[in-house]
Amino acid sequence: MPSMRCVEVKAANQSLQMVEREIPTPTAGQVLIRVQACGVCHSDSFTMMGAFPGIAYPRVPGHEVVGVIDKVGERVPNWKPGQRVGVGWHGGHCGHCPSCRRGDFVTCQNAQIPGISYDGGYAEYMVAPFEALAAIPDELDAAEAAPLLCAGITTYNSLRNSGVRAGDTVAVLGIGGLGHLGVQFAAKMGCRTVAIARGADKEPLARELGAHLYLDSTTQDVSAELGKLGGARVILSTVTNSKAMSEVLGGLAVNGKMIVLGASSEPIEVSPFLLIGGRRGIQGWPSGTSSDSEDTLAFSALANVRPMIETMPLERAAEAYERMMSGAARFRMVITTSR
Repeated sequence: MPSMRCVEVKAANQSLQMVEREIPTPTAGQVLIRVQACGVCHSDSFTMMGAFPGIAYPRVPGHEVVGVIDKVGERVPNWKPGQRVGVGWHGGHCGHCPSCRRGDFVTCQNAQIPGISYDGGYAEYMVAPFEALAAIPDELDAAEAAPLLCAGITTYNSLRNSGVRAGDTVAVLGIGGLGHLGVQFAAKMGCRTVAIARGADKEPLARELGAHLYLDSTTQDVSAELGKLGGARVILSTVTNSKAMSEVLGGLAVNGKMIVLGASSEPIEVSPFLLIGGRRGIQGWPSGTSSDSEDTLAFSALANVRPMIETMPLERAAEAYERMMSGAARFRMVITTSR
């Protein structure tokens, strides 16, 4: 049987290892994807640490997958071998739970996630259900498209559903893997974009990405500075520090809201008076469906939004993961294959 290389974790809290496996065969409703690139996301740590319920090991991580359809199983409409496709965090839905019956597939009670529910993209091949597939525009190469399927869709989709309009003030808290895309999307959508990060050294990059104003949270009162602008219609929080989120909530405008994208186990602290007096709010946002991924990719191609990436070959996947976890990556690690 034909074989492939893949990088798996054999059990929770073990290291990644390269192994040889048979190339999987797509069953009904599935396609086989010849992987070209897979982004390395902080959420891959759920697989590595066993932090998500129900993970069966060994498991191949990876949910920012770009490749080419190699084979199509039975009862797969529209998709054909040779098409460029991507698979993001939304890796399939049941179609019958209360959320699915309302068309809200992202909050499906039985949602599938590549690299968690089934083997993901740290491999030369993977199978995925057809409802998880997103078409990749010709203008995007595989490596730069991959992070847009998680970091990209999360920032773009949350912003476009936030109610902001051109000219509104959007503050992006954090200039990292999510934030550097959030700044670009907000600016390209016509918003007055304020980048917030720690240290003056990040200002040149923030300006280059499209920020109209930069605030250094180590030397400036961010809430007061946002207040001088009339407050932020949206604060897009991409950091994983709940204290940092709490400290900027005072910069929200009347009817403004913070959208939380960065996950933290610590609580966000906010005065009820701040929320009540100005009808302010705090909202979380998960990524989006495969059609949302297509919208993200299309807008990125149209508006020239690109992730800043570092690439490593599949055999260095463990190194790429460690570099991401250490915070040294600028800003997204992408694993590439020779296929």
